[in-house]
Amino acid sequence: MIAGLSGRVSGKSIDSLLIDVQGVIYRVGTSTSTLSGIDGDSPMVTLHTHLVVREDQLALFGFLTREELQLFETLITVTGIGPRLGCAILSRFPVDKLHNAIQSGDADLLATVPGVGKKTAARLIVDLRGKMPTVFTSGESAGGGSDDAIEALRSLGYSAVEAAEALAGISTAADASVEDRVVAALQFLSAT
Repeated sequence: MIAGLSGRVSGKSIDSLLIDVQGVIYRVGTSTSTLSGIDGDSPMVTLHTHLVVREDQLALFGFLTREELQLFETLITVTGIGPRLGCAILSRFPVDKLHNAIQSGDADLLATVPGVGKKTAARLIVDLRGKMPTVFTSGESAGGGSDDAIEALRSLGYSAVEAAEALAGISTAADASVEDRVVAALQFLSAT
């Protein structure tokens, strides 16, 4: 799996970037917030990526922040939300506003995204309300070492959502090491 790309931006479109990584150019689907975060001509960027493998295609999606990538991965777990629609949702709402719309059940606001009707908005709310990890409530991580603990759990095969939910479901000391948090999260995951 391609977890990230670092290279020079060789082109932009409405919904993607062309990243030149030592002579190999990757087309990376993304959101407008990531596109607007890239300034200047041919800048060097590092993107956190998610590879979508389908029978007839490979598609790469990338974002400037881990939080946006994790939210993208959470959105595409919902039936009817594919990667392109996930990017469209992220393009329409900042992370905190999307989280608030889902938690408050605001289907009308979610339905303002092109391609998201009332039924899909309702499905988003039902599937994600109460399940969105606390790392999505702000741009900061919940608790010390959460990003490292999430990455460690992801490297063991868990999704970002499963990892964040497990970390939210455990009680550890405030000064617990990443290793202690990962062990506690693994125990939590094996018990559920």
